[in-house]
Amino acid sequence: MNENTSNAKRGHDPFFRWLFSDTFHARNLLEMSAKVNSELSEFLSVVNLDTLIRIPDSYSEVDETGEADIAFRVNVSTGAPVLVGILLEHKSGRDTGVLNQIDRYIHSIMRLHGENRIYDGFPTVAIIFYNGRENWDPLKMLENGYPKYFHGSVLPFKCTFINMSDIPDSDCIACEDTETGMGIVAMKYAFDKDRLLAVLPQFKGALQKISGNKASCLLQKISLYLKEYVDQGVLKELSMAFKSIGQKYGFVSAGDVFRQQIADVREEAQEDKLNTARGLLQDGVSMEILTKRFNLSEEAILGK
Repeated sequence: MNENTSNAKRGHDPFFRWLFSDTFHARNLLEMSAKVNSELSEFLSVVNLDTLIRIPDSYSEVDETGEADIAFRVNVSTGAPVLVGILLEHKSGRDTGVLNQIDRYIHSIMRLHGENRIYDGFPTVAIIFYNGRENWDPLKMLENGYPKYFHGSVLPFKCTFINMSDIPDSDCIACEDTETGMGIVAMKYAFDKDRLLAVLPQFKGALQKISGNKASCLLQKISLYLKEYVDQGVLKELSMAFKSIGQKYGFVSAGDVFRQQIADVREEAQEDKLNTARGLLQDGVSMEILTKRFNLSEEAILGK
């Protein structure tokens, strides 16, 4: 794995995978992305997204701790009894191995077995979703040096690239699927706290229209995700922006969640201090030194 992605993927990939493994959210992500990508728009015009089905993890052998490839099958729009594959791949940094990674997954996942089949595979479109700090497009240089005859066929599969920053904020805010719209914004601006604070609170009205369970889950996932990329000052500002929603609508508001995350961090830090102090006490360090060094009472260290 490229070093630029190794640290970032832990926070980004599980969130991307949690949200877009759901076919409803994946469909909305594809349709919104197609507005800024003509290749994807052309592809969606020849398939029937009403037939979109996720290929389960038991087939794809990918889980939340692995690379964020999410596989789907879909019927073509002509009604012919053939299938097309869709592979969603997320990157938050430059990764020179991404195309080889996709190739491996396509050859292992997109397989059909049956009598009288002359080929087990089926055509697949891979879509790379990128939300990193730097401009990057692994497909731009791919055809350099090849004669025109080979353009469009350098890869053994169809592939397109979506920079999530190209999806307009207005489309995200207007999206009837609040979870997808809000999720895209969170990923777009995980590295830009000013835009995050400007755009994310604009979803307050939309949050009031979805069920309490969905809203609570979404806000908790976003808060956990953002905790990896923004400081506590940003979380406090988001807390104030969403303060009024929770009590009125009977679910945990974003403000409640963000405040709880801050409290959890502080509690975890305090517990770490206590465990360290207790360990040193067992090793023979005097109580007087420990109370001064860790600013803890003797009773706290002894657990009284």
